Amino acid sequence: MLRLSTLFLRTLRDDPADAEVPSHKLLVRAGYVRRVAPGIYSWLPLGVIVQENVATVVREEMNRIGSQEVHFPALIPREIFEESGRWAAYGDTLFRLKDRKDVDYLLAPTHEELFTLLVKGEYSSYKDYPLALYQIQTKYRDEARPRAGILRGREFVMKDSYSFDISHEGLEKSYRAHRDAYERIFSRLGFDYRIVFAVSGAMGGSASEEFLAPAPSGEDTFVQCTNCDYAANTEAVEIAAPQRHDPQDHPPQQVLDTPDTPTIDTLVERMRDLGHDTTAAATLKNVVLRTRAPGADAWELLVVGVPGDREVDLKRLAGQLEPVVVEQAGPEDLATQPGLVKGYIGPQALADLKVRYLVDPLVVEGSAWVTGANAEGKHAADVVRGRDFTPDGEIGAVEIRDGDRCARCGSPLEIARGIELGHVFQLGETYAKTFGLTALDQNGKPVTITMGSYGVGVTRAVAALAEQTFDEKGLCWPRIISPADVHLVATGKDDTVFAAAETLAAELEAAGVRVLFDDRRGVSPGVKFKDAELIGVPTIAIVGKGLADGTIEVRDRKSDECRDVPVADAAQAIVTAVRD
Repeated sequence: MLRLSTLFLRTLRDDPADAEVPSHKLLVRAGYVRRVAPGIYSWLPLGVIVQENVATVVREEMNRIGSQEVHFPALIPREIFEESGRWAAYGDTLFRLKDRKDVDYLLAPTHEELFTLLVKGEYSSYKDYPLALYQIQTKYRDEARPRAGILRGREFVMKDSYSFDISHEGLEKSYRAHRDAYERIFSRLGFDYRIVFAVSGAMGGSASEEFLAPAPSGEDTFVQCTNCDYAANTEAVEIAAPQRHDPQDHPPQQVLDTPDTPTIDTLVERMRDLGHDTTAAATLKNVVLRTRAPGADAWELLVVGVPGDREVDLKRLAGQLEPVVVEQAGPEDLATQPGLVKGYIGPQALADLKVRYLVDPLVVEGSAWVTGANAEGKHAADVVRGRDFTPDGEIGAVEIRDGDRCARCGSPLEIARGIELGHVFQLGETYAKTFGLTALDQNGKPVTITMGSYGVGVTRAVAALAEQTFDEKGLCWPRIISPADVHLVATGKDDTVFAAAETLAAELEAAGVRVLFDDRRGVSPGVKFKDAELIGVPTIAIVGKGLADGTIEVRDRKSDECRDVPVADAAQAIVTAVRD
């Protein structure tokens, strides 16, 4: 039993000044967490209980699929991440430090390397596989902009698990088992969630999916089809492209005088003056970016082509190019390549300039465009992909819009925001090859192990549930993770009330009900009621004025439905409410 008279808890009436989202405000106000520094939080007793309740559900479902729990150090020697290439690939995200002997270490953002090395050191035969291991452990990432309380912190608790199989067929089976386990985890926790296609990013591998909790405060943008079940985050989304055409169906390109037209709007206006009924969608915008691969000293230029009525989504590009860093190019970058005439760049000369050129899939084979002619004050019409230029490849680059068409069924897509709860990857042989993780098959020949990687944000799940379930009064936890089953409130000054509440608390505890008992003396009923609503336990029982009539009030926190229950029946009524 938790007694408020002795519980290490102080609730606050005002929102913290730095709080941006509801979960941040309410978790601080209700006494679950306290800020230490940007992105770094202490967890108070109620917060620890909620976090452990989430971890319990995760453990149960991991154990259910046969995964075994291990625990790795957070402090890792540099050479291990050097061998995998991620000492450089993670860039500024890594917390790096030296010991007293000037040896480099890092605080682990993730543990693929150690899982791989552990299995390599213990197993050597095909008979040892398949294998699944997991841990629930604190991770560290030096976020450039930690925000939203524990939703995006620099220190957080995560469940990461890895599967090890002899074949790709085995990996697919392990992937499906973990994916099914995640569905059970998030359903049991009470989430409204979506499973969306994702990119693997710095993790490498393929077959990547995210579990997202729709919420206005979410940092992830995803799209979902209004007709079929297709959903993807914006980094991985595919939208329907126009039909391809024969490049030879268009007239020859024509260079036009277009002085003072460095923008799409000025170009469209000038084209209309020249008698061309051109829209922004018919122009080809060529955006100059710069990229730098992990460990590289110099930046390289990259030009991306998109329809002129669309903007380039740098976050979407970064997700697909990761771990390569991508940024908008500046004047100093353009100065290194005089052939790129700002405001008049066209794809026709990029191959000769040896500048890498990628286009969005909306720029289809055989499509004709008005675009720069690579000379000051000049544009060209009827510049055709496949005839006048050939890009080095395609990449989803445009900002997604509501109403873009689904690549599967052609129906409109709608944009939503969500919080990432979990991510599943088919890593394949990436880390196994790096660290030489093999096993002898039935014929005594070495086979490279294929891996899967699966993560759940445990601390983030606490905040995400708060985001999805709060109301105007405070937190409103699903019972499975609530710090208690019932918040028992004794009100008034009468000793009889407190004695009756003590008796009820003992009966509930004996019945296996988790009780948070507000037994504070000298605290007004109004304060106690507000605290109960703020803390968010799903059932509230009030022993107060009704005791004179032989009743106790039982309130459902979520629906706010109240009923008076005879004192003799109160314990059983609450037990029934808790068990339902």
